Amino acid sequence: MCRAPVRVDMAARPGASPQSRLRGYSAVLQQCRNLWGDQRLAIRKMNTDAGALLLTVDPQTLATRLEPEACWTCVDTSDDAQASTRFMRAVHVPDKPAAARASFLRNAGLVHGGGEGSYITGDLCPAIRPLDRAFIDRLEKLGPKTPVALAISGLWLTRHAADFQYLRERAQIGALDITWVNHSFHHPFVPGRDFGRNFLLTPGVDAQAEILDTEKLLIARGETPSVFFRFPGLISDAALMDAVRRNHLVSLGADGWLVFAAPLRPGAILLVHPNGNEPAGLRLFSKMLDKNLLPRPFRAINEAP
Repeated sequence: MCRAPVRVDMAARPGASPQSRLRGYSAVLQQCRNLWGDQRLAIRKMNTDAGALLLTVDPQTLATRLEPEACWTCVDTSDDAQASTRFMRAVHVPDKPAAARASFLRNAGLVHGGGEGSYITGDLCPAIRPLDRAFIDRLEKLGPKTPVALAISGLWLTRHAADFQYLRERAQIGALDITWVNHSFHHPFVPGRDFGRNFLLTPGVDAQAEILDTEKLLIARGETPSVFFRFPGLISDAALMDAVRRNHLVSLGADGWLVFAAPLRPGAILLVHPNGNEPAGLRLFSKMLDKNLLPRPFRAINEAP
């Protein structure tokens, strides 16, 4: 039991949402060790029908796992105590300075990865249209376990259960290596409204709930959240950046939103929208892929910081 990763797949009881069956879900920061001497950081605690669980992070690889709490001995730690780890350096990546008089930050956080190749990321913002499965098929043709980071919003997941299950199945058979990135729960957006009062900067938004509710839904639907968070619209401010850091997540930007991208250099973090709302971006991705204009190899987002 203590050597195998946990997956929680909870069918909703009548009248109850799946994530409501994760009780006491909370953010923590603890240094943990098991009987075999493995060391990890716990960033979330929760109780489920299967018992108390931890969401843990390998501080060097950034890999996350759900673990039975009973299998680990944990003590509280701090950002300062973990400052030398690769994980904490990624969490505290410096902000880009805001433009003069701007009330928001645009594309803050990790916007370019290290090394050769590039990192494919796709945003699943709330949408009426179905998942663009042709894009997924194109990724699979690149080879087995093609890495892709999918930034998923809670509302997209609740409205596209069949598409989400399709993605899970593609990962389970080894066609894709999917990293699940938190993209907030509601992903609020009002067309035409100033960015300083839009997206997660919309008045009244509960940033903590937007972060944790998406994680709870992913876990309740059988998947494991990564350490990455992408702001809707890539718009944030200093307070939102602090909220993400307090929850020990890495703010993920992009330097290659393909419909607006300049020539891409090695380490590019590519951004497309396979939620049905950006066919032009997906066509451009295919065109650049065919012309060998995307830096290779494609790499897992955990390697970017």
